[in-house]
Amino acid sequence: MKKLSLVLAVVAATSLMAADGAALYKKCAGCHGAKGEKKALGKSAVIQGWDVAKTEEALKGYKAGTRNVHGMGGLMKGQVASMSDADIKAVAEYIHGLK
Repeated sequence: MKKLSLVLAVVAATSLMAADGAALYKKCAGCHGAKGEKKALGKSAVIQGWDVAKTEEALKGYKAGTRNVHGMGGLMKGQVASMSDADIKAVAEYIHGLK
C-alpha cells in the first residue's frame, strides 16, 4: 500500500509540474490573438493551428537568436527567453489545437 501511495504522489507531482500550454499562451495572445488568428503587430503569419514541430522550431530559433522573421527576432527572443524546452513544446501543442 505504501508503494502505491508513493507512486500516486509522484504521478500527481509530475502532472502539476507539467507545462501548461494554455497558461503559457496567455502572454502570446496579446499580439497573436486569443486563438492565434491575428498577424502579430500586423507583421507575422497567423499561427492558428500551426504544426507542433514548426512552432517548436520557430520558438527555439527566436530563443537562440537565430530567427528574425519580419524584424521580430528581438521582440520574440524576449518573449521566449525564460521558456524551457518543455514549455515550448506545451505551447506549441496548444497552438496546434487552436481553431
